Amino acid sequence: VQLQASGGGLVQTGGTLRLSCAASGFILDYYVIGWFRQAPGKEREGVSCISSSDGSIYYAESVKGRFTISRDNAKNTVYLQMNSLKPEDTAVYYCAALRIGGPYGSSCSPEIPDYYVMDYWGKGTLVTVSS
Repeated sequence: VQLQASGGGLVQTGGTLRLSCAASGFILDYYVIGWFRQAPGKEREGVSCISSSDGSIYYAESVKGRFTISRDNAKNTVYLQMNSLKPEDTAVYYCAALRIGGPYGSSCSPEIPDYYVMDYWGKGTLVTVSS
C-alpha cells in the first residue's frame, strides 16, 4: 500500500503546478483523499479534499478559486491543479487517504478530515514559489 505525491517544483509568483497523488495497492476511489501542506515552522494544514462517498470537495479559504482537485479513477490518481501561485503557498505538500466507511467519516464537508485520522500518507513534494 503506497501513496506517491509528485509534481512539485520551483515556480514564480503567478505560476502553475499540478500535483499528482498516485496510489498502489489500493483503490483511491474507496477513500477520501486530502492534500495537506506544511511550511517551515508552521503546522500542517488541510488544503483540499475530495470524496467519492458524497461527491464533496473542500478547499481551504486561502486556495479557493486558485486550486482545483480532481481524480482519474482509471489511473488511480488524484490531482491538485494549482494556479496563480503565491509565495505563501510554499510548503511541502502531502496527499493522504482516509478509508470511506471508517470511524472518522467519509466526507469532505464541511471541512477536510483532521490530518491525524488519515490512514495512509505519501511522501511530500516540495513546492517553492519565488517572489
